[in-house]
Amino acid sequence: MSAKVILRAKRAQPFFGRHPWVFPGAIERVEGAPADGDEVDLVSHGGNFVARGLYNSQSKINVRLYCWEPAVPLDRAFFRERLSTAVRLRHDVLKLNTPDAGYRVCFSESDYLSGMVVDRYGDWLTVQFTALGVANRREMIVDALRELLEPKGIYLRTEKGIGKLEGVELHDQLLWGESPPADLSIAENGMRFLVNLTEGQKTGYYLDQRDNRAAVARLCGGKRVLDAFCYSGGFGLYAAKGGASEVLGVDASEPALELARKNATLNELNDVTFENADVFKHLGELVASGRQFDVVVLDPPKFARNRAAVPDALKGYRRLHQLALKLLAKDGLLVSCCCTGLIAMTDLEELLAQVTVEARRDLQIVERRGPAADHPVAVTCRESGYLKCLISRVL
Repeated sequence: MSAKVILRAKRAQPFFGRHPWVFPGAIERVEGAPADGDEVDLVSHGGNFVARGLYNSQSKINVRLYCWEPAVPLDRAFFRERLSTAVRLRHDVLKLNTPDAGYRVCFSESDYLSGMVVDRYGDWLTVQFTALGVANRREMIVDALRELLEPKGIYLRTEKGIGKLEGVELHDQLLWGESPPADLSIAENGMRFLVNLTEGQKTGYYLDQRDNRAAVARLCGGKRVLDAFCYSGGFGLYAAKGGASEVLGVDASEPALELARKNATLNELNDVTFENADVFKHLGELVASGRQFDVVVLDPPKFARNRAAVPDALKGYRRLHQLALKLLAKDGLLVSCCCTGLIAMTDLEELLAQVTVEARRDLQIVERRGPAADHPVAVTCRESGYLKCLISRVL
């Protein structure tokens, strides 16, 4: 019999509503002395079964919920079925399983598998665990992925700080099969991109921006384009492929830029320049030198991992947009990306309104966009909708 986590009075409604995170403040007591990572039943103050989840006393999320049926254990069959459901979206609905494709197979809470991300890059998978409970079950998860996707290899990527947050010791390593080759590349919208599964950021590549890159490329014909925080070249190389007259990519990571240059060569794109620099500082230098661009793409990394950091994050986004407006020519296009989940689309729009008024310019939002469709949003956990992308015209 599973141990029980008893909720405080009047705290059960969000969990009957299938939100997957149970924080300590909602819990009255724990019955049965579960070990961290053990299966537990979440029970209302009145004694009614709510859901089944995995317990972790060391985490800010004491229980992650996975199943709302009382007779279903969180065993191998359960996780295999959940992964199979995630795969069907990508294969049967979105038709992403083409040769050499890169796509997200499983997106944590969005696929009702809290604390686990799986990406596919051609014949290789990368797995990232951000919860102790699923990390402890990695052998059964790897077995299920092997059955469902038949990869050549499965590589574990770890997120900085997760050991402290979840009490789990993980290291980047090959979990099964062959190690990914150094020259692994994926096909994306008629282009090819090299991905570094063992050292690249996130799980190897920013798959979530796939559709946004294509949308921006369609607007870049004959334009001068600045791609800030360009990483391995995504937006900038798409712009060059779309006919941009000039592309400048800027990033602080030289290894990322080395990959970007290789990607430019791979796609036979010659009119692209990449510069290794602190982006904030370099944009200021471009302003001082009088440079102008027709398209400016701002795609910075996450600026805030908790609510206390949001004010400083907003200051960072504000400074970037102030610089971008000074670099944009009349009728220029501004692409504003924000992957900080704690900052909403309305926050980003309000920031844009403020900086454009301060700059005495007008701005029209042309498109509101999110991540590619293989990064869905679970309606019961809308916190999973993290990526915002605004395409605007600046007058």
